[in-house]
Order: sequence, then structure tokens, then C-alpha cells
Amino acid sequence: MKQENKLVQLFTPDGEQFLQSPPPTPWNVYPRPHLKRDSFLCLNGAWDFSVVTEREAPHYEEKILVPFVPESPLSGIGRTIPDGATLCYRKELSLPDGFSRGRILLHIDAADQISTVLLNGKILGTHRGGYERFTLDLTDALDEKNTLEIFVTDELDSKILPYGKQKKKRGGMWYTPISGIWQTLWLESVPEVYIKDISVKTTLSSATLSVTMSDGSSAEGRMLAGGASVDFTNGQATVEIENPILWTPENPHLYDLTLTVGEDEISSYFALRTVTIEDRRLCLNGKPIFCHGLLDQGYFSDGIFLPAKPSGFEKDILFAKKMGFNMLRKHIKIEPEQFYYDCDRLGMIVFQDMVNNSDYSFLRDTALPTVGLIRRNDKRLHRNEESRKAFLEGMDSTVRRLSFHPSILSWTIFNEGWGQFDHESAYLRLKALDDTRPIDSTSGWFSQKKGKPSFTDFDSRHVYFKPVKLTVGERALFLSEFGGYSYKIEGHSFNLKDNYGYRTFSDRKSFTDALEKLYLDEILPAVKDGLSAAVYTQLSDIEDETNGLITYDRKVEKVDEEQMQKIATALYEAYQE
Repeated sequence: MKQENKLVQLFTPDGEQFLQSPPPTPWNVYPRPHLKRDSFLCLNGAWDFSVVTEREAPHYEEKILVPFVPESPLSGIGRTIPDGATLCYRKELSLPDGFSRGRILLHIDAADQISTVLLNGKILGTHRGGYERFTLDLTDALDEKNTLEIFVTDELDSKILPYGKQKKKRGGMWYTPISGIWQTLWLESVPEVYIKDISVKTTLSSATLSVTMSDGSSAEGRMLAGGASVDFTNGQATVEIENPILWTPENPHLYDLTLTVGEDEISSYFALRTVTIEDRRLCLNGKPIFCHGLLDQGYFSDGIFLPAKPSGFEKDILFAKKMGFNMLRKHIKIEPEQFYYDCDRLGMIVFQDMVNNSDYSFLRDTALPTVGLIRRNDKRLHRNEESRKAFLEGMDSTVRRLSFHPSILSWTIFNEGWGQFDHESAYLRLKALDDTRPIDSTSGWFSQKKGKPSFTDFDSRHVYFKPVKLTVGERALFLSEFGGYSYKIEGHSFNLKDNYGYRTFSDRKSFTDALEKLYLDEILPAVKDGLSAAVYTQLSDIEDETNGLITYDRKVEKVDEEQMQKIATALYEAYQE
């Protein structure tokens, strides 16, 4: 382990194995599980790499392992990128025999933040935003042999584009910033007219599929779903399921789906489930469900924004389930779709945050609200129109990309006022995009008004530094953050000097006993009173934060399975009383 400025480079077990035997094509799994074709060419792996200033030409003297960011050791670079630099990626590209059958599409699943793509010296397109997939048609620019170049710049300090928990001066609750490509690059071959996207709305016994075609035409075709074959016209079809099996965390049943339109065929899946709020209680399939959750920020000690292998997501999910949790609040980060697919198939509920942008003020956004001084009017805040537009476009993109996944039961728009503005219009905009899930407009302390219309579906609270005392009011009660107890383990901590948490414990027994007392003395009474969901901070340690239930390197489980299952059982039983 390399030590520098009191910081230690930690490796997960998967990361150690990765370094011993690096795969030629990392993350070589199909990156869009909900719309899958038989044509897939993964472009991950070794790329020529150069970091240049604005006026320099790339010199490509290094190699980087895509899709890992250059700040991570798994990328083969492992250093901070200077401000104002451009990250230059280059790869020689030839298509396999028989791959092309019409159009060739390049998908870049995420690159932070502003990307320009060139093929054989010709600019094909640009994209702004660090968390969205963007797609370019390469067909007309392709030769027998090709040079693909991607130039990425990062405007983290611009306060315009969403950035999440990244900060150039990392520390405490802010983490190492990343830049460049951080999700899979891939090619697929499609017919001249192809299925561009699908969406599914379900009841407890039926699924309605909507199809979007690449040329805007009205899709006509056939769907095989849940064992039933259905023709569809005008881009829609509904299939009724006999003896339906509903999706739950205990039985996450998925139905296979095959869709044929013209020359195009895709495979997909869906789940039968509904999510509602009834009598101030969160309900799955019409029945009250207590969401016992963990804050999941999606950081890894060696890949930073990605685990070393796709199975890293599955391991985190299964760890949470083993400890009795049935929900993860994905905190101000959008993951590769592999994460959401794993939650769909493994039975892990997801409460999904939008990614924050604009500026942050410790006094305004943390200190004053913590002591009860909460602002009353957010319409006047963050008046930069470009910043507002970028946030809303990011929100729209998130919902369009992820709303397919049945595991996602709720959206969060703003967290603790970080960049919060006019939450009323943001709520209405999101509700128009997706009216099938409840929305937490203002997670934490900046809810604006009581009564109806409330422009949020939850009474969402964050409680740190004081006892949890909650009473159900006019809306479903959601304890969206609490806890944050710190237990730092020698040899498995990123920062040897500094530590961040809300209460500190020096040994496993005192930590786990305090955690059990917190749940049984403070959370359990609130559950009996009707608390619908609670999110403990957090799943894993992250950099200075040592308040996870597992260490940052994923090597030490800090809590006992039997003890955590006992807590979970008490909470679930209390909610059903």
C-alpha cells in the first residue's frame, strides 16, 4: 500500500485480483440489460491516452484501461488531472466480419463532463454532462480501418453541470473528483430502422409496453411476454398475465420479454408491481412495506466510481440483504445499468437521487438547518438559468434512462438544499415524466409548505447529532438519513489522520451495541407509529468517512449478521402490527 500525505491506497479483493491478472476487456458485460440485441462489441480495454492543455496536440505516450477513470489505480494512470486539461483517448478500430447489418452505433455510457468524438479526424458529435449515456451513428464515417478519438474536459468548478459528491479539495463528506470516461464504451449493429427505446407500465396482472422507433414511426410488430404472444400497433401493446407472480424483495420475479419490429429484435424483461402511498403508508402491490435502507454512494477504493468488476455491485447488494436491509438509497450518483438490473433480479428496492449541481454553502445548507433555521422560499435561490436548465435536463435524462427498472420505487429531487430551487415546479415536471412512483422533493430539511398541494409525497427528515423523535403527520414519513456512526479499522482506512462521522467508536462491540440501541430505542417506536422508510448512513466507508457497515476496501464487515437480522425482523414485524 502506498502512503502519501496520510492517505492510503486501498484495494478491494476484486481489485487485487484485477491487478494480478488484468482482463483484456474490463467490464465486458452487456451494458443495457433492458434492451438487448445479439450485436455487441465492447470497446473497453487499453486505449492510447494523453492529458494536454488547451493549445497542445495529444502525444499519446500512455495507455489507460477504460472504463476506469485516470484518478483510479485500476486505470493504469492513478493520478490527479490538472485543472483546465483535456483528456485524450485514441483507439484503432476495425469491425469484426459480419458485424454490420445496417447502422453502426457508438454508445458512451458516461464520461465526465464534456465530450467530443472524432472518427478518422471527423467530428461526429459532442455531449455535455457526466452521468448520461450518449449515442452517435458511426456508419457514414467508417472505413476498413479506423481511428476513434474522444476528448473529454471537466468543468467541475463551473457550478453548472451536475457533479454529486466530487470536490477538488476533497475531505470529510466530499470525495476525490473524477474525470473522463467512467462507464462502458460499446458498438452495436442495428437495422436502418430500429427500436430506439421501450417503456413498460404494469398493474398487478398486466404490462403495457410502449415502443419508440429510431425514425419516429409507429411501431408494428409482435411481443412474446410472460409466455403470451401479442401483436401490437401504434407502438403499444398490453399483455395480461395469468396467475401473476408479483415482484417483491423476497421474490423478485422477472418475466422475459421478446420484441420484434420489422428487421429488429430485442430481448428484455419486466416485473409486475405497483407502488403507492395509502393512508400515509408506503405500499408495494397494495400492501404496506417498511423500507429498511442504507445510504449507498457508489464509491470504491480502487475504481472510485466503479467496482473493479461488475460483480462488485452484486456483492454490495447481497451484503445489504444479508444484514437484513431491503432498500438502498442511491445517493446523488447514477450507476451503470448493471447495478439496477442486479437490484431488479436480486430483490433490492432502490430510492434513486438526482445528481446535484450549483454551489454549496456549509452555513446555508448544513449548519443553520441542523439547528432548525430553515429557509422558507426556494424559488429565489440559485437563479442562474443555465444551472437550473442543466439540473432539470439531468433529471429528465435520469428518469428516461432508469424508469424501466422495477426495483426503483421512489425518486429524490433535491438533497439537503444542495442546489435546491423551486422544488414545486421540479416536482410537477418529474410527476409528468413518471406518475407511477412517489417523489421526495426535498430530502432532509428544506420542505417548503405543509398541507395540500405539498409538492412532495414524503415528510422527509434527516436526523443527526440528536435523538430520533418522529411523529407521522399529513404525509408518509421518511427518515431519509440518520446514524452515521464511525468505527475506524486500522489497516482498512483511507485516511490515517483525519476521520469523519457523527459518533465515534473504537471497537466492534461498542459500535454494534450502539447501532442496535439506536434502532431499537429510537427507530422502532417511530416504525410502530407509521414511519414508512429509514435510511442509515451508510453502506460502506468512503475515504475520510468511516461510518459504513463495511470498510472502504470491502474486506471487513463491521457488524454481525445475526444482530442485524434481529433488528430487521423487529422493524418489519412492527410495521405490520
